[in-house]
Amino acid sequence: MIIQRVVLNSRPGKNGNPVAENFRIEEVNLPNNINEGQVQVRTLYLSVDPYMRCRMNEDTGSDYITPWQLSQVVDGGGIGIVEESKHVHFTKGDFVTSFYWPWQTKVILNGSSLEKIGHLMGCSRVVGICGTQEKCHLLTSELGFDAAINYKKGNVAEQLREFCPAGVDVYFDNVGGDISDTVISQMNQNSHIILCGQISQYNKDVPYPPPLPPAVEAIQKERNITRERFLVLNYKDKFESGILQLSQWFKEGKLKIKQTVVNGLENMGVAFQSMMTGGNIGKQIVCISEETSL
Repeated sequence: MIIQRVVLNSRPGKNGNPVAENFRIEEVNLPNNINEGQVQVRTLYLSVDPYMRCRMNEDTGSDYITPWQLSQVVDGGGIGIVEESKHVHFTKGDFVTSFYWPWQTKVILNGSSLEKIGHLMGCSRVVGICGTQEKCHLLTSELGFDAAINYKKGNVAEQLREFCPAGVDVYFDNVGGDISDTVISQMNQNSHIILCGQISQYNKDVPYPPPLPPAVEAIQKERNITRERFLVLNYKDKFESGILQLSQWFKEGKLKIKQTVVNGLENMGVAFQSMMTGGNIGKQIVCISEETSL
């Protein structure tokens, strides 16, 4: 069976900006037969995420994610539908997901690597920081944020003081750099930083997580601000319950979902480049196949 897949064509370099040409699409043969314990799955959707930028380097700088290899298929989060199964827990027609999904139109996977898909936490004030007026408007008009700051316009520190006059208690850090330094400088005693990502630093040859400037590090220590890395793979035992809770909130209208969808495996590189430069609103997804019937 002939399928299409995406491989890593070249590396941008630790200090370079990734481009669509770093990826290459090619055709390969997929075995016609699967072995016991395996499933053949048609890919429906693939995810592109900032952490993948580290996987484009020869050394990811971390011990929990491995680098992509040149001319080898790329992988990440994905969702698909089972077309054939020789695994006791999966049957034809099941929707499945994996964190290690090859960027291919169809894949053969070990069943053990798959899972079936199956002001909420008391914050008194929620403020978002983003890079366009469109995104700021979306945060406040649709997603329930109390305020939003466009870091490309005006003084972020002044706006943060205006919107958070009592200081910041919890900071979900996905960006790093100057923005994070500004937020940390206004955090309260015994506050908490959830270190999820550092997208502003991924095109630089720096350790992960990047060290804070001395003045900011001093503030962190003086105010007893915790700064803990959030590694999603550390919470695999909570995936099922988490999906159920999020689904319930979504059904009740308490949780809004925004996504930017690009069509076609051939556009994986374009979607990745756009995501890394802020071109997406919400989750960046690539639709590989919309056909869910068998």
